[in-house]
Amino acid sequence: MTSPSETVRRAHVVGLGLIGGSIALGLRARGWAVTGEDLEDATVTEAVSLGAVDSTTRHRATPLVVVCVPSSDVAEVARRQLALSPAPAVVTDVAGVKSRIVEAVADDRFLGGHPMAGSEQHGLRGARADLFVGASWVLTPTPATTPEHYATLVTMVRDLGATSLALTAADHDRLVAMVSHVPHLVAGAMMNEAAQLAESDAALLRLAAGGFRDMTRVAAGHPAIWPDLCVDNRDAILAGLAALRGRLATLEAAIAGKDRATILAELTSASAARRNLPSSTPDPTHLAVLRVPVADRPGVLAEVTTLASDANLNIYDLEIAHSQEGSAGVLIMVLDERAAPALAAALAERGLKSSVEPL
Repeated sequence: MTSPSETVRRAHVVGLGLIGGSIALGLRARGWAVTGEDLEDATVTEAVSLGAVDSTTRHRATPLVVVCVPSSDVAEVARRQLALSPAPAVVTDVAGVKSRIVEAVADDRFLGGHPMAGSEQHGLRGARADLFVGASWVLTPTPATTPEHYATLVTMVRDLGATSLALTAADHDRLVAMVSHVPHLVAGAMMNEAAQLAESDAALLRLAAGGFRDMTRVAAGHPAIWPDLCVDNRDAILAGLAALRGRLATLEAAIAGKDRATILAELTSASAARRNLPSSTPDPTHLAVLRVPVADRPGVLAEVTTLASDANLNIYDLEIAHSQEGSAGVLIMVLDERAAPALAAALAERGLKSSVEPL
């Protein structure tokens, strides 16, 4: 099948900090033509000198714009980019909260995104072309998202070394609260508590071994992005903190009551769960093509891609073959050969027939 990467090779990045700079560097390393802009003139000059962007003027034929600005500014910047003439085919973002942004933009050419990767480094100087290698990159298709727009983003994500994961905006915010937002806040609280104790016990921080450093590593990240994220994802974060307080209360009661069995049980289950975390994005040695005849309507794409994510499957490539009549088409996805039958079965439960064959 023809990959979108063969035709979509031009992008414009708005905001050339750590994430935007890494996207620009990563795409350029894969042969993309990349332009960019930033509010700071010095950052733009540095981006050109470092080779992160070819120039600062968006080419008229650029089909893809990536908005890498603070979450509170994303909707305004995205709407402005969509209003440009000629308008880009698709605009995406990288903010860590999605529901408010997706609702505020409300344009079928906007497809929210969030790369699950970062660094303790700040700004363009911390940017790396390989920052996203092995990472998951969430995309939040809506019923209005077209397969062509989704395929454009899958191509970009793949070229950056990541794999795409489709979630609704609401599911993204709920899940990311637990795996990203709450851990960051807890790491910050632990670091502040240790720093305060160190004021009277100077040896404390010298005793900070690997475990403490690992648990508080993210506290060194850039703090300015977090107030917006915490406010925008308030409900999910508060729910996550409440659940964590419940866990801590169980441990506190067990320790106070010298309940060795409960302490052991809690830590044993945590140890097993931690060992079962995927170490990296799987790199399949065998690929398969799954074809799904669908009504040629955008809502089908969101349904199929979120089904794949629910089944913990990676989509490595995607396109749609349109019928001549335009009323139906075939959604074509490249998946791990071992995982494709599971998605075919899930589609069958929804009344969608599909076929699987080795690539």
